[in-house]
Amino acid sequence: MEKTLGQYAAVVEECMGLFSKKAKDYGTAWRILRVPSLTDQIFIKAQRIRTLQEVGESKVGEGIRPELIGIVNYAAMALVQLEMGVVDSPDLTAKRAIDEVGSKLEQARTLMQRKNHDYGEAWRSMRVSSLVDLILMKLLRIKQIEDNAGKTLVSEGIDANFLDILNYAVFAMIQLDEGIDDASKGIGHLP
Repeated sequence: MEKTLGQYAAVVEECMGLFSKKAKDYGTAWRILRVPSLTDQIFIKAQRIRTLQEVGESKVGEGIRPELIGIVNYAAMALVQLEMGVVDSPDLTAKRAIDEVGSKLEQARTLMQRKNHDYGEAWRSMRVSSLVDLILMKLLRIKQIEDNAGKTLVSEGIDANFLDILNYAVFAMIQLDEGIDDASKGIGHLP
């Protein structure tokens, strides 16, 4: 678990580094985004990863990793929006936004530790493509919950799904850092 915590911290530092730079460039304009808009942004990124995995090339020169960073950051932003609500104009300083997003990343890390204890780091034997498929499935679940006005009968809420998405994206980045991708697991590109 110590190895995982170190790798997780390195990925989060990379994601927060980009988020911090963008907060300084753009401010906190994202605070006006409704949660379904963030859901759609994450969906686009996950769908692009899946397409890249299937076709094996990028026409715009950006690979899978930048999209995973975007998923981590957008999921954390969605968690902030769920907690703080949507505003009509940016209301946070860059520093406060960085603190809020960092808090959500810490919440996801704590959840990851609990689940890793129970699941025995099963994610380490998963393919990156499976992690991306799980992200897409969770996004479809979120969209359904959003369409149901946030109501569920027996299922976890939107926040739990965003936390899982965030952790799956971090796991995929760790797998990529270790040089583990679907091709190295013997399946090559999907047909």
